[in-house]
Amino acid sequence: MRSIDPAQQSDRDNYKLLIGSIIPRPIALVTTLSPAGVLNAAPFSFFYIVNSHPPMVSVSVQRRQGQPKDTASHAMAAGEFVVHITDTSYLEQMNLTASQLPPDASEVELAGLTAVPSEAIAVPGLAEARIRMECVLEHALPLGGTPDSPTSDLLIGRVVRFHIDEALLHGGRINAAALDPVSRLAGSDYARIGEVITLARPE
Repeated sequence: MRSIDPAQQSDRDNYKLLIGSIIPRPIALVTTLSPAGVLNAAPFSFFYIVNSHPPMVSVSVQRRQGQPKDTASHAMAAGEFVVHITDTSYLEQMNLTASQLPPDASEVELAGLTAVPSEAIAVPGLAEARIRMECVLEHALPLGGTPDSPTSDLLIGRVVRFHIDEALLHGGRINAAALDPVSRLAGSDYARIGEVITLARPE
């Protein structure tokens, strides 16, 4: 067993250990609106559940050269965003939204995705996703780096509306096999759900 001190190696090397160890990670495809009204979309695998009452999710957006990415800056400016759960039906389109485009260009248009109005917020969602969550920004926390130059923005969103394909719902629960979600590994690798192991929780 090798012992590694993260303070003694580069940020990039630490990043590789994290994304190779913490797997599989769910992928949030997040839409936001720019101040000019451009619909932005980008995928993030630093994403998880935060709370259930009220429902909250977190998305960590790594900064680029110390500057917030469009997703973080738009979400913080508007106070809203939409999280979509990535599944195999639109995996290649999701991958296209990772393209680095200028702020006045839409990844939604580039990927050929379909914008649909939200019910509780102004930011549109994407019709291709079988699960999407309209979120109101509860907290935006700069993290890492130095106080003057953080390396990421942690967005915590309160879900104000769930949109779920009826075919996925069974007795109020979501059928994971029917959803066929995609998770992130390291590098260019993704994964689907394989064997499911069921264990009763101890009392």
